[in-house]
Amino acid sequence: MDLGLTAVFKKVPEGYIAFVEELPGANTQGATLEEARANLREAVELVVAANRELAHEGSADGDVIREPLKIALR
Repeated sequence: MDLGLTAVFKKVPEGYIAFVEELPGANTQGATLEEARANLREAVELVVAANRELAHEGSADGDVIREPLKIALR
C-alpha cells in the first residue's frame, strides 16, 4: 500500500530545508536537493518508528486492537 505525502523543499543559502506537510516532526536539511530528499525519507522512517514505539508503550497494559488502515487520498 502506498500512502502519498507532500514533501516540501526550500532553497536556503546552505542548501535545502525539507519537511513533510502531513507529518509533524519529519523535517531535515541537505547540502543538495538529492541529499535533502534522502534525509527526508530517513526522517519519515524515524518519526513513524518512534510513533509506533510510543503507541506500543502507551498501550502495553490495556486491551487494544491494531489493524491496517487504508486511506483514499484525494
